[in-house]
Amino acid sequence: MTSPENPTSPVRPVAPERYNAKETEPRWQQAWDAAGIYATQNDDARPKYYVLEMFPYPSGRIHMGHVRNYAMGDVVARYKRARGFNVLHPMGWDAFGLPAENAAMERKVNPRDWTYANIATMRGQLQSMGLSLDWSREIATCDPDYYKHQQRMFLDFLSKGLVTRRTAKVNWDPVDHTVLANEQVIDGRGWRSGALVEQRELTQWFFKITDFAQDLYDALDGLERWPEKVRVMQKNWIGRSEGLEVRFVVETPPPGVASDVTVYTTRPDTLFGAKFLAIAADHPIATSLMPSRPGLQSFIEECRRTGTAQAAIDTAEKLGFDTGLKVRHPLDPSWLLPVYVANFVLMDYGTGAVFGCPAHDQRDLDFANKYGLGNTPVVCPETENAANFVITDTAYDGDGRMINSRFLDDMTPAEAFDAVANRLEGEVLAGAPVAARKVQFRLRDWGVSRQRYWGCPIPIIHCDACGPVPVPVADLPVKLPEEVSFDVPGNPLERDHAWRNVPCPQCGAPARRETDTMDTFVDSSWYYARFTAPWLQDAPTDRKAVDQWLAVDQYIGGIEHAILHLLYARFFTRAMQATGWSGVSEPFDGLFTQGMVVHETYKDAAGAWVQPADIRIGTEAGERQAFHVKTGEPIGIGAIEKMSKSKKNVVDPDDIIASYGADTARWFMLSDSPPERDVIWTEDGVQGAARFVQRVWRLVSLAATATGGAGAHDAGLRKAAHKALASVEEDVERLRFNRCVAHIYTLANALDEALRGGVEAGVAREAAGILTQLVAPMMPHLAEECWQALGREGLAAQAAWPVADRALLVEDSITLPVQLNGKKRADVTVPREADKAEVERLTLADEAVQKALEGRAPKKVIVVPGRIVNLVV
Repeated sequence: MTSPENPTSPVRPVAPERYNAKETEPRWQQAWDAAGIYATQNDDARPKYYVLEMFPYPSGRIHMGHVRNYAMGDVVARYKRARGFNVLHPMGWDAFGLPAENAAMERKVNPRDWTYANIATMRGQLQSMGLSLDWSREIATCDPDYYKHQQRMFLDFLSKGLVTRRTAKVNWDPVDHTVLANEQVIDGRGWRSGALVEQRELTQWFFKITDFAQDLYDALDGLERWPEKVRVMQKNWIGRSEGLEVRFVVETPPPGVASDVTVYTTRPDTLFGAKFLAIAADHPIATSLMPSRPGLQSFIEECRRTGTAQAAIDTAEKLGFDTGLKVRHPLDPSWLLPVYVANFVLMDYGTGAVFGCPAHDQRDLDFANKYGLGNTPVVCPETENAANFVITDTAYDGDGRMINSRFLDDMTPAEAFDAVANRLEGEVLAGAPVAARKVQFRLRDWGVSRQRYWGCPIPIIHCDACGPVPVPVADLPVKLPEEVSFDVPGNPLERDHAWRNVPCPQCGAPARRETDTMDTFVDSSWYYARFTAPWLQDAPTDRKAVDQWLAVDQYIGGIEHAILHLLYARFFTRAMQATGWSGVSEPFDGLFTQGMVVHETYKDAAGAWVQPADIRIGTEAGERQAFHVKTGEPIGIGAIEKMSKSKKNVVDPDDIIASYGADTARWFMLSDSPPERDVIWTEDGVQGAARFVQRVWRLVSLAATATGGAGAHDAGLRKAAHKALASVEEDVERLRFNRCVAHIYTLANALDEALRGGVEAGVAREAAGILTQLVAPMMPHLAEECWQALGREGLAAQAAWPVADRALLVEDSITLPVQLNGKKRADVTVPREADKAEVERLTLADEAVQKALEGRAPKKVIVVPGRIVNLVV
């Protein structure tokens, strides 16, 4: 469009009013709901795409981590819908758990009331974000309509031999009065209470996840769309090892003590470096010796206070009790080794006994140095002289050549492994081989019993005559009692006699319900399958629907769930497959683990944490400083850390949405850093995002009202628009959201420049339309308003993704490096179709090349088409 007085002078349309997110966003959310565009149909003929974010615990309010997590998933869901997929994007609540019981005790409320009130609040907050969720499939794991199906699967697993009940050592939280999984013990303390965990022997229900250990391990190699670090973490947790079980003969065992000890080792090659044998505190030999060894009982009790988590054991001081027993070395019967009860050996891993080779295992070395047992190196690095190689405080666990090992000397450890195995497998002791090769797993069965009220009841009735009896399927769900009291520590179900006391389903005699409830990780181990048909009343899953939708195409959540939740979910799909509820073995095809949201921390002069909302940032004496908004007092600026209530460095999403709008919050979360890294929340960053919202609205509005004919920027703008379109497509498929944002910024700049410098109206509207559709997955409310301003039909949320014109993506020119006598000195841009002579001419005319030549004429010019130019002087 040009001025009539001066046809060469572009005239821009009048700038529009500011975009009003507060008015616009609720209106478009209502329009989406009224049209029901996010409700997914299972019988849709389009190709399926299942995107799922890890569902939240209803703690009370969403936080900025939720905003980031769900914004990422929403971008994928909206993009895939636009690309023609039938997208399933549901939401639910991981609603059972100890925090509700703690809240009940603190607030004198029922856990059910607290939980459902929180769900209502958080649902409203998530809806205010404009997420394209199918709320018709909403589930809450504390709803009997959900957990009755979980109870049904428990019974099915039991019938298939995938559930067992046995007495086992468990981690006991003395404050929360419940069992903790190993993964719920952090540095020897309960993950909720912070109390020092104890070992107790309790009769527990277990899921036999170890039945699938090998398959769970092997299948990780096929999960190519999982982060490598997560696959490694799972492999380490499963802990597959190939080793040797070796029997050590006890020298003159006392009455009641076994005559030999079986050890599992992955390093039989180091047997000639053995200095001691260590057994677990609850090893049968330790138990047999306890009455005759003063002090042994108290030592064993001390070991039990360590907990059963491997991390706690690894970090604890290595302690032992000398039993006075000796065992014969399996390769030299004249060689006797002392036997210790040690706090770092677990009965339920391997055989509960290990031999210690201090020179080549740091744990063994620490133990040997503490008790003066010495060490003998038996593996020497290739770079060391065997005659001078000694170990003092640091064990050597690398490769090399065998030394001090008699018939093994000069072998590699791998060769020595086979040599020892072959020799000992051929020897017989008391009618059995001295040794046998064995594959061992660190993974242990999943104990699912929890001694608390707010969880899924285990559907078992205990009868004195019949034993544990499954609750009949027709009687499910076993509902939690409505009324509950937490006035006394412990599990309230134990004290609710009206609920607990029932007749036996088999014989009719008086019996008792199981009062343990299931670990809440069970609830989250199959919810993704329930989402495929949550309306079913008579079955956990619709086999056709679950097989149609699973595996989840894109799963998004925090790295903190890399082991527990993901491993348990992988077990569950296999167990569901074994019991006929599913035909798939892996739950998640693609996995993405996003970074955290972090923020500066602030403290006042008294050392109390201060909220960001109470802080004003200013500059004094050239330095950035913080001040309290009310008192004006200086506030100390601390480290940037994960947002947490305890340090008060949290930002309330409601405040951000109220001030700037949901699209601004979403845009900032997606734009500031790579999604797998932490994002630093800053007020400047949010304001920058808000300015971009206004800029997009202004540019689209101006383009919508443009009336000009052919302009100087027509070709450049079309190329920029289609290049941005193709680039965003590529990067959103790879979840590179921050790069998508960069492409959108580039297009916005090109549109701005074109509108300023002259552009044909149709080209401007085409570019503005592409810009609108590129921002639509990230800022859907703004996109709808822009879509309407451009006069497009229907909703932007239902529009098909535009098709990039590939002809416009071909670059007209290329940039070639220029080398002078083998060293790069410049870059030269030449037409893509230029021949060698033209490339040579343009290269020698280039200012940077002329400067490098310093007036000299090159003896030779070598042009490698499309790659490089070499000048020889």
